[in-house]
Amino acid sequence: MTDRTLFITGASSGIGAAVADLAARPGLTLLLHYGGNSAGAEAVAETARAKGATAHLLQADLEHPDSIAPMIDAAAALADPALPLDLVNNAGIVDDKATIMEMTPARLTRMFTINVVSAMLVAKGAVGLMRRQNAGGAIVNTSSAAARLGSGNQFIDYAASKGAIDTFTLGLADELAAEGIRVNAVRPGLIETEIHAKGGDPDRAARLAANVPMQRTGRAQEVAEAILWLLSDKASYVTRTLVDVAGGR
Repeated sequence: MTDRTLFITGASSGIGAAVADLAARPGLTLLLHYGGNSAGAEAVAETARAKGATAHLLQADLEHPDSIAPMIDAAAALADPALPLDLVNNAGIVDDKATIMEMTPARLTRMFTINVVSAMLVAKGAVGLMRRQNAGGAIVNTSSAAARLGSGNQFIDYAASKGAIDTFTLGLADELAAEGIRVNAVRPGLIETEIHAKGGDPDRAARLAANVPMQRTGRAQEVAEAILWLLSDKASYVTRTLVDVAGGR
């Protein structure tokens, strides 16, 4: 893998942090976005630097899409224009378990603003940087197995937002294929990360593991491996593809 820049959103914990950790090496420049967890992001950056990577932090509150353009401007200033750039479009949220009758306009607006609108705007900004570099590039969006399962009586708003990411992935891949920019998505299943606690159910993954054909939860590192493969030259003929990392479910 040649020297390059890797831009990761939602890099302060979970899958984003695992991608940074696995990717870190001399010659790699990491642009690590975080929302509010500056301590987590700095810890990820320090680990990456210890492995020889260059790491920079970029803060943006994706609940406010106006924060994205300044972040992209900062990324443009930090990215070496001589190096290819890739994006792991990973930032997202889940909310407390709820049925449709319990969901409010504020909850739905926040969910789709962060998980869909901001994800699309981040991709737009990254594509602009890739075109500046004129060296192709790759985008991996983090979707979810919830997009095909529906998550009724739990998180149908989250599932619907990830369904939108699936569709966005397919369409953006069509738009960019002729430019040598590949666009794919991973759809994690029941992964042991902090997102369950953020959704008000910290024991959810362990409790539901028996429902997974492989009879266990997944690890963030396992999702990160799939993401890094999709970014790599080993996947040079792979675009417009949704990769399930879900233990068979």
